[in-house]
Order: sequence, then structure tokens, then C-alpha cells
Amino acid sequence: MEARGRDYDDHRRFDRPRRSTRPRTKDRPSYHDALEAMVVTVDRGRFGCLVTDPEGAPGDADRAVTAMKSRPLGRKGVVVGDRVRLVGDVSGSDGTLARIVEVVERRTVLRRTADDDDPVERVIVANADQLVVVAALADPEPRPRLIDRALVAAYDAGLEPLLCLTKPDLRDPETLLSIYRPLGVPFVVTQRGQEVSEVRQRLAGRISVLVGHSGVGKSTLVNALVPGASRAIGAVNATTGRGRHTSTSVLMLRLPPTAGSASGWIVDTPGIRSFGLAHVDPRHLIGAFPDLARLTGDCPRGCRHGWQEPECALDGAIESGQTERERVDSFRRLLASRERGDSD
Repeated sequence: MEARGRDYDDHRRFDRPRRSTRPRTKDRPSYHDALEAMVVTVDRGRFGCLVTDPEGAPGDADRAVTAMKSRPLGRKGVVVGDRVRLVGDVSGSDGTLARIVEVVERRTVLRRTADDDDPVERVIVANADQLVVVAALADPEPRPRLIDRALVAAYDAGLEPLLCLTKPDLRDPETLLSIYRPLGVPFVVTQRGQEVSEVRQRLAGRISVLVGHSGVGKSTLVNALVPGASRAIGAVNATTGRGRHTSTSVLMLRLPPTAGSASGWIVDTPGIRSFGLAHVDPRHLIGAFPDLARLTGDCPRGCRHGWQEPECALDGAIESGQTERERVDSFRRLLASRERGDSD
């Protein structure tokens, strides 16, 4: 009897299983019934979303929903401030998890890099209107170069800047304010334990991002603006003069409405020790100063409008009295903060 062996030449025996005969389609779900929400926290792949309207009054309409990104979003980042569309269980009940299926186009994006030579941009917050740079007048000492770099990031992102100075009982604010007055940067001075109504007016009706290095009083300010926020408050190291990180994550909080003042939102960020600007093109910074931009029409091609630029039209504008040297010098200082790559 002939032994029955395998016919290794009969390739038909080794055909792969056929795929499903169901035709493939390029159609994707429309998610027409998706619910729009705003991302207020991000924690290890889970996104805390608030189902509300940014201008709406707080109350029963606010519903906290925990969500995760849907697979089709791939590597697309989702950050605090994003407006997203949710499907799935959007009840907000304990243990439920919705899915983020779309990120609505952002109005503004505030970015930073770890260092000036770091090619990776990190989005801090989306859809903000205002960048509030919180700086202490003493304990710890103010760091004008870090303030400069935060202002550059604000101008580049199209955000309105606001300088918030704390601890005026330790030093006269005028010394620091004199540096930024030629730029026309608005400011407010606040002190711990005192009324924060002036700050609240500046924040009303806006989404404002608070940045500053550790120990400047940012968490104290947040707790005063939003009672019950319970942001941890740290002390300044007596040896290094630097503060201890107390806020460890980005958190978006609604400002309680007051009489005659619209509600708003604040985004509290962890204390920063550097503000990389690798993503900023210095040539575009002039656009944030329309009065100076109008004077640069005769600049040579590629002019960056800095101190060492040959034949920069800003120099001629100063000599002819079309603008003040102090304002041009302040603008050029911002440019230099991008070029130097330092923040102390």
C-alpha cells in the first residue's frame, strides 16, 4: 500500500483563509448625536470633561464626564481647554467612560518647549484668551527674562498678556513695572489676604492661563479667586530662593460670577523653571506690535529688527521721532530673550 504523504508542491492546500466577503467602506460614523464638552483636566489618558457652555452660568447644566480618546484620533493630542465631542456613556455617573471622537478646531494654542533647542512642542492649553504671568516682587526674586519669554509665547499665540505682581509689601512694584511699561503690558498688583476684585475684573468673561515659577503665590491667588479650589501652597527655599512645586497638573476652573461681572475660566499650571521658545519665529513677533510693524516697511529682506540688524528701519524711526527708543528697546529685549536661550 502506497504511503500517503504530503504533497508539498500542491500550493492550493496552503491557501490562506479568505477574508470576509463583506465589502469595505470609506464611510465613517457621523456622530451627529455627539455631545460637545470642554476638557478641564488630563490625567494618564483620562480626560475630565465638562458638559457646559463657556459663557453659561454654573449650576445643574454643568456635568462632569470622564472620557478617553477614541482610536481614530490616533496620536492627536487632547489638552486642557479643548472643545471636544463625546459619544458613549455621557451621564457622568461613577464608573462610566465616554469616548472623545473629535477635537473641535482650536482658536488659540499656547505652546512651549523644554529648551530652545528642543524640537518637540508641548501644548499647554487650547482656546485661551489671556496669559497671566504671575511674578513675585521678592521672595523669590523676580526673573524678568522668564517673564519676557512668557510674553513672547503669549504674543506668538495671539493671547493678550497680563502681568500680575504679588507680594508688594516686600518691594515697590515700580522697579519691575518700569521694564514693561514701554511695551504697554497691562498689570495688576495683588497681596495675600486682600481683596482680589481687580484681578477678577481682568479675568471676567475670558479663559485665562496662569503661569509663573514656583513660590510666586500663584496657588494662593487661585484659592482666593475660586474658594474651595484647595490648590496646595508651598514655601520658598531659603537657600536657593526657589519655590517648591505644589501644582502638579494643569487644571481648568470656573470663576464664580459676581455682581456686575461676567464669569470666566482660569487655567492653573504647574510652576515653570524655563520657557522654551524653539517654536517661535522671531520674525513674526513684530506682528504683535502694529505700531512698530508699520515702521518696518523699508527693512531689508530677512531683517529680524534686533539691535544688531543692519539698516533696520526701526533705527531710522527712532531718529526721526516716529517712535520712542524705550519702546523699540523693550521690543528688542523680547527678541533677545528668544535668541539668548536663557530664562534666569
